[in-house]
Amino acid sequence: MRFWAGARRAAGHAEEPTTAANLAALRDELAARPALTAVVAVASFLVNGQVLADDVPLPPTATIDVLPPFAGG
Repeated sequence: MRFWAGARRAAGHAEEPTTAANLAALRDELAARPALTAVVAVASFLVNGQVLADDVPLPPTATIDVLPPFAGG
């Protein structure tokens, strides 16, 4: 999983592994960390560059990008 912009600042690092089964579980896992709670509420999550529904299983080798809103389009 890769954190971008404000998500990176909140996480304190750029990348970390995850064993979450799907995005819903990943969101819950991250939201339980006080520094990431607000970020997770507004972030977009891309899996291998695509938007997936929260209940779709994550492939074991997926690259997940955590993208908070940012200015500049």
